[in-house]
Amino acid sequence: MHFQRTKVLLRDYPQLNSLIVRNTKLARKIWEINAEQVGVLKSLTEEFHLSVSLGDLKLLEGRWYVTNSGLLRLAKRNNCSSIMVRPVREFSDPAQGRWVFRAAVHKSRRSKPFVGYGDADPTNVSSLVRGAELRIAETRAVNRALRKAYGIGLCSVEELGAFSSQPRPSTIPSPANGSHSSNSSSSGSGNGQPRLRDQLCLLIRQYNLDPNLVKAYAADFCGTEALSGASRELVESFISHLSSAARQNRDALICKLNSYAQPVEARS
Repeated sequence: MHFQRTKVLLRDYPQLNSLIVRNTKLARKIWEINAEQVGVLKSLTEEFHLSVSLGDLKLLEGRWYVTNSGLLRLAKRNNCSSIMVRPVREFSDPAQGRWVFRAAVHKSRRSKPFVGYGDADPTNVSSLVRGAELRIAETRAVNRALRKAYGIGLCSVEELGAFSSQPRPSTIPSPANGSHSSNSSSSGSGNGQPRLRDQLCLLIRQYNLDPNLVKAYAADFCGTEALSGASRELVESFISHLSSAARQNRDALICKLNSYAQPVEARS
């Protein structure tokens, strides 16, 4: 048995090393990262096989965060038995848009549950998803339970009020005793969000940005000729980057955007 286990590990080394290289290369392209952040990324890749290109990890304000889709994929890889979710009605107030959920993750049919709680109300969610507090609270509860179950010390993106723009896609509330199997919710689209185009338009209007310059910047950021050719994960990363840049220093962002108008002016 020991010999077979060793063969499996050796067989996985090339694939793991390839993932480490891909993660590092893409992370350097998307964010400005230092050696320490690269080291943390390598450790996360080795231990949990998280993928930057699939949106499993995000770098926000210099810190790594795991995503709901990344946690669900991790659960699927480890054959998670079930994720049971229910609202905690005594702490919820639907009239005020406040919801609290309890999630219980069973790693196997006979394992004890790992429990996590998630809350959301209009004061701790992004303005982009105001009105979706129920779904955000559910996602936060699932994330916390999964992080406990698989020993992930990273906070998840959806638990951050400023970035919690990833509610579940359905507008129908989940049943009180609803369950989510790892097979049905691990495709990566289970943490759906408002359309990326709508998010980008909101940012453009909010900070009074030039749409054409933003599109040019986005295409350059994503490494594609046009924004339409970029993957969803890259567009999500650009939106997070643009939002952060606009909040921190709008004038610097305007200067950056204006640089994309120069080639057009030169040709004219």
